[in-house]
Amino acid sequence: VDLWLWRDKPLDAVVDVMAETGVAVNSFCVDPRASLVDPADHATVLAGVRDAVPVAHRLEGARMIVASGFRMAGVTEAEQRTRIVQVLREAARIAEDGGAQILLEPVHMVIGGQLMAVHTVRQGLDIVEEVGSPALRLLADVYHGAVSGETFAQAFADRTELIGHVQVADFEGRHEPGTGTLPWSTLGPLLRERGYTGPVGLEYLPTLPIADSL
Repeated sequence: VDLWLWRDKPLDAVVDVMAETGVAVNSFCVDPRASLVDPADHATVLAGVRDAVPVAHRLEGARMIVASGFRMAGVTEAEQRTRIVQVLREAARIAEDGGAQILLEPVHMVIGGQLMAVHTVRQGLDIVEEVGSPALRLLADVYHGAVSGETFAQAFADRTELIGHVQVADFEGRHEPGTGTLPWSTLGPLLRERGYTGPVGLEYLPTLPIADSL
């Protein structure tokens, strides 16, 4: 399973259930969420990663998810990317020293007229490649990619070795695969052809009872 923020979760109970059932926690979000774009937030980002490393170990190697935060008005795209790469390099060093891994998730979300700075899979791959650390990989959410206008082939055309996790939901609606317009019969073969062997998370809003949906 993937978790959202971790500080409000009963971690002792989660660890017990993992042991009892064999269910694994794949990833969780660094808490608190903070901007990779705004230098004023960078200390918070790095502190959040430091706090998350021991949680990753308690959850038996779960990865730590971060998102970019929103674009900043009046700051060039090049400068925003430079800031993101800078803080992720330091965060990746913290993760690598602690034996953990970060997942950068591109998210297509607009609030107050501002779009997230990293909102496509290909943007995310560019940044992960530039950071150049084994402690940083991409979380490729195909729903957010579809909102941004990416096809599966465009998103996964190359550099699949930089992808650590894939999440799926159909577009539009963010429901089960098969409820929208995305060509799901092509995704599995494409990922296999490109060499992806990692997990695929079902991050959708079910339209059916959970058992039926699964």
